[in-house]
Amino acid sequence: MENWNVKWYPFTEHPNSDSCWSLSVGPDGRIYAASCAEKTPGETVKLVRYNEQTDGLDFLFDLDKMVDDPRDSGRATQCKIHYSFAPSMSDGILYMATHLSGPPIDEVVYSPWASWHDTKKCFRGSALLAFDTRSDQVLWWNTLIPKEGCRCLLHDEERGLLYAISYPRDHMVVFDIKTRQLRDLGRIGSVNTQALILDKKHRVWTTCDDGKLVRYDPDIDRLEWSPTPLPHDPRYQTGLHSVLYDVAPAPDGDSVYAGTWIGAPRLMRIWPMEGEFGRVEDLGPTTQERDLSMPANMFIDHCGGLVFGGDGSLYFVASRWQGHDFLNPKDYEERSHDRVRGVLWRFDPESGRREEITELERPGTWSHYVSRGAVDHNGDLFFGHVGPTPVGIFKVAMPSDRKKKNAHLPIRMWG
Repeated sequence: MENWNVKWYPFTEHPNSDSCWSLSVGPDGRIYAASCAEKTPGETVKLVRYNEQTDGLDFLFDLDKMVDDPRDSGRATQCKIHYSFAPSMSDGILYMATHLSGPPIDEVVYSPWASWHDTKKCFRGSALLAFDTRSDQVLWWNTLIPKEGCRCLLHDEERGLLYAISYPRDHMVVFDIKTRQLRDLGRIGSVNTQALILDKKHRVWTTCDDGKLVRYDPDIDRLEWSPTPLPHDPRYQTGLHSVLYDVAPAPDGDSVYAGTWIGAPRLMRIWPMEGEFGRVEDLGPTTQERDLSMPANMFIDHCGGLVFGGDGSLYFVASRWQGHDFLNPKDYEERSHDRVRGVLWRFDPESGRREEITELERPGTWSHYVSRGAVDHNGDLFFGHVGPTPVGIFKVAMPSDRKKKNAHLPIRMWG
């Protein structure tokens, strides 16, 4: 019987933290997480790092202070880093970019559309930081996308470029790190994808509103659309809104494994270099069967945290629930920790076999909604969580026979 030790680490030094959207291994092999606060007016995101010596969390800095955008300025706040950690292996830098949603200190909510021309309340723009993991210093920062947030970030280290998806306008943009210049590559749609992928030809892949793959080819400077949507449940879905949620590169470097952000999320394997527009293999649903005559709560029907362990297996966290009456909001808040669970699964790429490994347990509340997963240089798994304040991260200590030193390599270059 394998021994899987699961431990919960709350963001106790940030009591208003309500989401950990970004969690990633840095170029130093350590785990970094974003302690986000998007529901509390006048808040900010804090950068957190797991400390293996103390088996605890180090809170490195408040982001609003680093980019001179005070949380009490009256503007929409620098409240979160959303799937936007991007490492640089050559110099030890971890790039990160902020997203919007947090209301100004004197407002209850923030609407980027309603405040677009409001010079006092409008979000200043996604802040891009270069954090040196060797010296623990922010080397520089820049406004990445004026007025907009960054939904996801990717680093093409060989060419010195950062790619991002903007919100709310849903454009793909590219930032030249050397010249600090931003270029708009075009609009993707209206429903933001949650991930970007880089292939061996330096092409950047993502998805549009109807679940079709979108590819930017820098050699011809053009966005291209695939003819068919990603796999979905044909009984009641058309592919609409079936955007990429999480992507993990396979150890062989030839393919990636991906999950969708939609009701009834699916697992798939994508070979970007094959065929005219890549090859996609449908690996089936990641969550349980349900009564299709009943409405689905997309927050409950969720899968995330795709990461390869040192044993060569793919791991992810998928929700499991009981019954349908938990869709009642009051019942959901009071009883969901008994009705909705976060299950860690292992997928064998060679056999296609899935097996349930363990459950993530957070005391007194649900633990199913995992945003991102990562493996550190010791070979242990970590997962970011979204839920009641304060949120935090999970550590899953791998059994010794499945661990491998520097299991984080080759490192994932997107958030």
